[in-house]
Amino acid sequence: MVLDKPQKAIDLSRIIGNHIEIQGDENAIVTGINEIHMVVPGDITFVDHPKYYEKALASQAHFVIIDKIPENTFGKILFISDDPFRDYVKLVKHFRVFIPQDAFVHPDANIGEGTILQPGVFVGRNVTIGKNCVIHSNVSIYDHTTMGDNVVIQSNSVIGGEAFYFKRRETHWDKLESCGSTIIGNDVEIGALCTIDKGVSGATEIGDGCKLDNHIQVGHDTVIGKHVLIGAHSAIAGVTKIEDHVLIWGRVSINKDLTIGKGATILATSSVDKSVEAGKVVFGAPAIESRRAWRELAALRRLPEALEEIDMLKGKL
Repeated sequence: MVLDKPQKAIDLSRIIGNHIEIQGDENAIVTGINEIHMVVPGDITFVDHPKYYEKALASQAHFVIIDKIPENTFGKILFISDDPFRDYVKLVKHFRVFIPQDAFVHPDANIGEGTILQPGVFVGRNVTIGKNCVIHSNVSIYDHTTMGDNVVIQSNSVIGGEAFYFKRRETHWDKLESCGSTIIGNDVEIGALCTIDKGVSGATEIGDGCKLDNHIQVGHDTVIGKHVLIGAHSAIAGVTKIEDHVLIWGRVSINKDLTIGKGATILATSSVDKSVEAGKVVFGAPAIESRRAWRELAALRRLPEALEEIDMLKGKL
C-alpha cells in the first residue's frame, strides 16, 4: 500500500506506541506499508521469525519492524518491537480505516458508460468499473477495486474480500489486516458465487480475457495472466502466479507461492503442490505429468490381478 502522504519514521513510531525503538535515521521518509512479498523501496515491512530475518532485511524495503537487533542490518532502518506482527497491524489500521457505508453504490464510485448494475449490487469506496460491464444482482465489489471494460460478473460473487491471513497465538488467531486492492482486466467473465480476495498489501490481479466458472476461490496477491480459463469449484491459494493461456479444469486446488507456466493445463480434480512448467499437462493428487499419472493409475488397477498371479506361482513352488 502506498501512503497518501509520506511519513517520517519517528511519526510512525509514535503511531505504534512509545515502546518502539528506532535504529537509524528517525527522519527518513516512509512511502508505503507492505508485507514481505510485495515490498518496494521506501516501504516498511515486518518480520517476527528468525527463519525470515535475512529475507526481510535483504529485501527492497527500507524499514523493518523486527523483534531483535540483527548482526547484519543490510543498511535498513529498524523498528525494534516485542511484537512486530501486532505493530505492523497497528499501522495498517491507522492508514486504512474501515468506514461503514450506507448506500449500495458509493457516490464517488467511477462507473463507466454503458455499464449495468443489477438490483442489489454493492460497490464500495475507491472503486472504478469500466465501460459496458454487466454486474448481476447481489454481487459485492469491495473498496479499492479496479475493473476494466466489458466485464461480466454473475450473481452473488464477491470481489476484493479480506485476505485469509492469520497468526497463531496461544489462545487465538490474530488477523493480518488487508490494505491491498483487486484489479480485474478487460473482457473478463466471472461466474456465480466466486470469491476473489484482495491483496494483503499489494494487488490481486486477473488479466484480460480470463473466464472463471462458478464457485471459484482466488486467494490474496495471486496474479493471473491473460486468457486463463478456470473450471468450477477450483481453489487457488494466495501469492500464486498463473501465466497466460493456462487451462485449469474443474475442482482443481493449487497451493500457495507456486507458478503455473504459460500454456499449461491442469486436468480436473488435480491437487497442485509444486510449480508447473510452461506447456505441461498435469493430473493427479499430487499433480504430475499427465501421461505418467495415467500409466500409474493403469498399473494400480492391475495390482489385484498381479497379486493373484504371484500367489498362484507361489502355490506351484
